[in-house]
Amino acid sequence: MKKHILISLLACISMFISGCNFFKGDKLPIEMVAFNSLTKEEQDKIPVSPKDSSVKKVTVNDELSEQLGNNLIGKRLYAVIFNGTETDSLGKLIVYVDLNKETVVGKGYEKKINN
Repeated sequence: MKKHILISLLACISMFISGCNFFKGDKLPIEMVAFNSLTKEEQDKIPVSPKDSSVKKVTVNDELSEQLGNNLIGKRLYAVIFNGTETDSLGKLIVYVDLNKETVVGKGYEKKINN
């Protein structure tokens, strides 16, 4: 009898532990968090896929704070840069996401470099 209880208990524990691993994969990739924050028109500018973007960490400086707000000066954020979204007058579309990868802080376009 004790053997059956022990086996049942071990089976339950192993299912619980393996089930926890499935929940870790539920978080959206940062590119999709950024993409989902865009308007339909902005989404249509992305020629291939949201995965065709680059992600880098940035620190909000005085220049970037003009776009995002002074309360974010010195804060570290992810910058999701969507490739292929530049136009003749605007650079690439960038979405700024908090390091928790869930909160979109702001968006804008990089400065266009004229050659």
